[in-house]
Amino acid sequence: MEKFIETKHSWDLEKEMMTCTYCGFCKGVCPVFDISNWEGVGPRGKVILSYGLREKEIPADDSVMERLYQCTTCANCERRCPSDIKVVDIVENIRKDLVSNGFIYPHHKDVVENVIRTGNPYGETEKVEFKHESKNKAKIGYFVGCTSRYRFPSIAKATISVLEKLGEDFTIVDDVCCGSTIQRIGWSDEAMKDLMNQNLKKIEEKGVEKVVFTCAGCYRMFKKEYPKHVDLNFEVKHIDEEIAGLGAKLKPLRKKITFHDPCHMGRHVGLYEAPRDIIRSIPEAEFVEMELNRSTAQCCGGGGGLRSAFPDYAKEIAGRRIDQASDVGAEMILTSCPFCVTNLNSGKEKRNSDMEVKDLIEVIDQLI
Repeated sequence: MEKFIETKHSWDLEKEMMTCTYCGFCKGVCPVFDISNWEGVGPRGKVILSYGLREKEIPADDSVMERLYQCTTCANCERRCPSDIKVVDIVENIRKDLVSNGFIYPHHKDVVENVIRTGNPYGETEKVEFKHESKNKAKIGYFVGCTSRYRFPSIAKATISVLEKLGEDFTIVDDVCCGSTIQRIGWSDEAMKDLMNQNLKKIEEKGVEKVVFTCAGCYRMFKKEYPKHVDLNFEVKHIDEEIAGLGAKLKPLRKKITFHDPCHMGRHVGLYEAPRDIIRSIPEAEFVEMELNRSTAQCCGGGGGLRSAFPDYAKEIAGRRIDQASDVGAEMILTSCPFCVTNLNSGKEKRNSDMEVKDLIEVIDQLI
């Protein structure tokens, strides 16, 4: 299929697109371009394609759609851009235009239909419950998230265990998908707002003052996206922030550890030090930074719908991150997002590496 499309979602971004000087400074930090070396895959190429679609200078077709979805929305290009162009906004809005005009990957369509039908992107119809005396009212609400609940329940169990050990007054939120997945894919704002309202109602029923997250994607949604559409009457914190402020005494761990910054938590929100403070508090652990860390950290490769549509790219990007951890002699790479754990493990397998990949909260649970 090939056709010119209506671009109502990206229409207001003309100034953003035209600000690009096409210097190409962004290409050097794009994880997908680093693999493909195709101009259209790089951030500059995506801006050019988006402008062409907006101005009806080029028609949309499968090849254009492919280029615009070969992006993790990691925002490293934005960090590098001398003109401060919001490339992620351009990409996500042109994706909305593609979707509204009938251009969507089958895998992405399945994910969206799963979210709408079951409340999670995995299409699971039986909700995974966790052992905890869940209260009707509590000070803290734990928002489990889809990946922790359905793919990495060990992370959710560890979080619950840590909060219990620290004597926190908390309850578990009966959450549905936060909406991050469908926003990254380019689905309608109406569907996303419906998920927001469902979650807001469930949280307000618990009367909590604070909601904590183990998923960086969920955390970013509540920290940055929800306030654009709904009023939040509670504090939003990642579990790392919560734990770092409690000063828990930890058992020794004789490991050389590095930390991978999730893009949602790092570049998109700016939370870098809390997980590092926790790791440094582990007796006998040796903490080493990868060359690319904090705002310069390379994406794990799993975000932006890349893993579902282009799994080979996602695995290779993850493999390169595993290489970077190996380069500094790390035995264990910790992160603070279950989806990063998922994709980093795929990179570990691709590299046939013996690197341990864990979520930080799992290690903390073992050490308290």
